[in-house]
Amino acid sequence: MNITPDHFLLVASILLLFSLLAGRTSYKYGVPVLLLFIGIGMLAGSEGIGKIYFDSPVITQFIGVIALNFILFSGGLDTEWTSVKPIVRRGITLSTLGVILTAVSLGLFVWWLTDLTIYESLLLGSIVSSTDAAAVFSILRSKKISLKYNLRPTLELESGSNDPMAYVLMISFLGLVVNQDKGFLSIIPLFLSQMIIGALTGYAFGRISKWLVNNIKLGYEGLYPVLVITMMVLSFSITQLLRGNGFLAVYLSAVYFGNQSFIHKRTILKVFDGMAWLMQIVLFLTLGLLVFPSEIPPVAGTGLLISLFLILVSRPLSVFISLSFFKISWREKVFISWVGLRGAVPIVFATYPLLAGIRHSDFIFNIVFFISVSSVLIQGTTLPMLARWLKLDNKEEEFRSSPLDEFLEEPKNALLQEIVIQPHHGVDGKKIVEMHFPRNAIIAMIQRDGQYLTPNGNTRLELNDKLFILSGSIEGMRDVMSCFNEQGEACAQAVESTVEA
Repeated sequence: MNITPDHFLLVASILLLFSLLAGRTSYKYGVPVLLLFIGIGMLAGSEGIGKIYFDSPVITQFIGVIALNFILFSGGLDTEWTSVKPIVRRGITLSTLGVILTAVSLGLFVWWLTDLTIYESLLLGSIVSSTDAAAVFSILRSKKISLKYNLRPTLELESGSNDPMAYVLMISFLGLVVNQDKGFLSIIPLFLSQMIIGALTGYAFGRISKWLVNNIKLGYEGLYPVLVITMMVLSFSITQLLRGNGFLAVYLSAVYFGNQSFIHKRTILKVFDGMAWLMQIVLFLTLGLLVFPSEIPPVAGTGLLISLFLILVSRPLSVFISLSFFKISWREKVFISWVGLRGAVPIVFATYPLLAGIRHSDFIFNIVFFISVSSVLIQGTTLPMLARWLKLDNKEEEFRSSPLDEFLEEPKNALLQEIVIQPHHGVDGKKIVEMHFPRNAIIAMIQRDGQYLTPNGNTRLELNDKLFILSGSIEGMRDVMSCFNEQGEACAQAVESTVEA
């Protein structure tokens, strides 16, 4: 039977529909979405009921790289610098030193347990050294669990920044496996060039993206997300051409860009949030199709031992050593250790040995797949219970994606303030995007010359404009008033009087 575009679109849409319905079930009952999406892909595969034969690591890797770009960029956009700044050193330490310790300790165990060479073992350890916080937060959100202290930003920063480190280690040890005449020290120049070039180009593209969005008039709001997607792809591809770490560049450019003021910000963030979900579903389905279930049972015993060592020894060891430089309780260290879920990224990285054609590449891929699934199954399903047992769940605060969503979804929590633009405010003629407006507030409407305008970041303010401003807290309204050279106490009194009314 010849596969036509109509057949392909029909099958793809059916699989996406089932995945969305399964994702809703996962959200309701706390089942990790990774398992459901991959399970649907396996059922649709050649050994499942769908009988779709798919055995192309090349296509899988291509889809994986594109998907990871969107997932990392979306994660970077959602990273609030104000939340991350207090824990940036511990987060970076976990995503660098922690990843290295995990890769080395697990690699040594694999070398002792199996017939793999030392470099092949370290390659396997590098592939599974990064964590996937997307699965963690979907579970915590489904159970309405909010974490105390700075655990959430710590996990967000670690998960967003440890994939590039794992990629560098994986590429380095893969090079040693392929070119066995090279010594271990040969990976140091590669490591340094990957990280330095990736960091510099990421920062540069973040600044360029902000300038382009705020200064190029495209005419249609829908074109701005397209412009940002273009810059994302350019940052990855150019960094790769310069032999830098494209994944690091994508993440850092998104972190910088997402913490700046730019026009159509909410639209761009919403588009990338949706694209990240779409890419996760497509990626998990593709990985499920690539796996042959009959090849998993022969490696299940070895895979289980490696997975347990990773969960109970390697991850806790790397976390406790990495966080020994910081003042943090043992309960937090235990929880961070248990949050080391392995997701789709290790499975994508496992396609690199397949394409390189190295010895034991099929064994490595199947082991990595087993580790990822067992990690999510064991750790993911027990996270809510562990958070409560360690008394790290904040029962007084419901889990939410952002303060802005809170007062937009529940109008009763919103505070409304009216401000008439006066000369002493110093904003006449300024664009809203140039005011560095706080993220926990919005200008809902502007009254000008008897007409009501719906503003965006490109809207210029004029004298006597009446602004209708929404915020979720008095503190947020104080931040708003600072943009207009007003005193916080005056703002607080005005807000409190509004609340009493």
